Amino acid sequence: MDSKILLKKKIRPFNKIIEIEGDKSLSIRWALLASQAIGKSTSINLLKSQDVLSSINCLKKLGVKIRIYKNKCEIIGLGVNGFNYKKNIVLNAGNSGTFARLILGLLIHAKKKVKLIGDRSLSKRDFLRISRPLEKIGAVIKTNYGKLPLTIMGTNNPKPIKYNELKGSAQCKSAVMLASLNTEGQTIIKAKKSRNHTELLFKHLGIQIKTKRSNNFDLIKIKGKIKKINPLNYKIPSDISSSAFFIVLTILTNNSKLLIRNVNVNPSRTGLIKILRKMGAEILIKDLKIYKGEKVANIFVKSASSLKGINCPSYLNSSAIDEFLIIFLVAAKAKGVSYFRNLSELNHKESPRLKWGSKILNLMGIKNVTTANTIKIYGNPDLSLNKKIIIKNFLKDHRVFMTSTIAALSFGGNMDNS
Repeated sequence: MDSKILLKKKIRPFNKIIEIEGDKSLSIRWALLASQAIGKSTSINLLKSQDVLSSINCLKKLGVKIRIYKNKCEIIGLGVNGFNYKKNIVLNAGNSGTFARLILGLLIHAKKKVKLIGDRSLSKRDFLRISRPLEKIGAVIKTNYGKLPLTIMGTNNPKPIKYNELKGSAQCKSAVMLASLNTEGQTIIKAKKSRNHTELLFKHLGIQIKTKRSNNFDLIKIKGKIKKINPLNYKIPSDISSSAFFIVLTILTNNSKLLIRNVNVNPSRTGLIKILRKMGAEILIKDLKIYKGEKVANIFVKSASSLKGINCPSYLNSSAIDEFLIIFLVAAKAKGVSYFRNLSELNHKESPRLKWGSKILNLMGIKNVTTANTIKIYGNPDLSLNKKIIIKNFLKDHRVFMTSTIAALSFGGNMDNS
């Protein structure tokens, strides 16, 4: 996103059917697990974003043969612990926090030091949350004051651990789960609620995993020392996080309808839909099916005639954590006051998103009161913009970029993303 985009006009009413590229979380997890399988795994609808391409390039550096052509990607897996550890390997994860954190779980057996780096944004994010549990398993990890760049040296004797994941981070949980594939014995994880794609893929692949769900935590038990993982052929469903922008654009555009096909509607990811419904949006889930453990469906949405503020329940946060910026735009148009709390995790993303949410609202003329982990938004149902708004220095966070784009298309004004 090095280009400059200037939006000058609101979007016209529309009635469309679209299909979006594959889910990023599943695309990266598929690639990682395919690299550990024996033989050829094929995916269809792999997301070809920079994050996923960075992940693919890093796996190639570890000796994995990968071919991308048209709408398919083939990976020739090397088996568990099959990576080729040459001297002085440097893995550049780019902006992908998902890959950067999850790959560390698979490097628990690294025979030589591996250096992990990222872009300016990723290099500001916390990696102690990953290094600490992996060090208990046996890895030697040196960070830059808890951040990238870091180096990891594996162990010949990875130990199973009991791990309490308290942040609601699927990345932390998944890194330990991937490391557990190499351990002798049972790894036990008590994890605050977060997306469960890794658990579902483990079950589909026949990896010995048991899960027990409660209201606030999930208990996960994995029997390690996996000898073989079978190839994983996967048609990756569309990304609900990418769909969120089009859903909100439809809600905020008069006389409009939209059908998005084959979307991943895993309950750990559908907080967006639940929140927007509480605010008065009409969103329907159609043709629901189960595909390799994941719920996939078509999403139908139409313009909202009226929207109301929400006192958002905190239990929905983990299933909407990547969508709050776009939800704030709906709150800006809603009648009354919307209150969102326990959102400190937003400021540990690609950019400090809670701060950016407040800044965009301020630029739009929407009153809001923000603390370190809460935001109160005073909606204006008559919101319409007729001024130039410049969005810059947002660390190239695509969600800030897209949120400001949807604001311009929905409310007017001149939105300059520099």
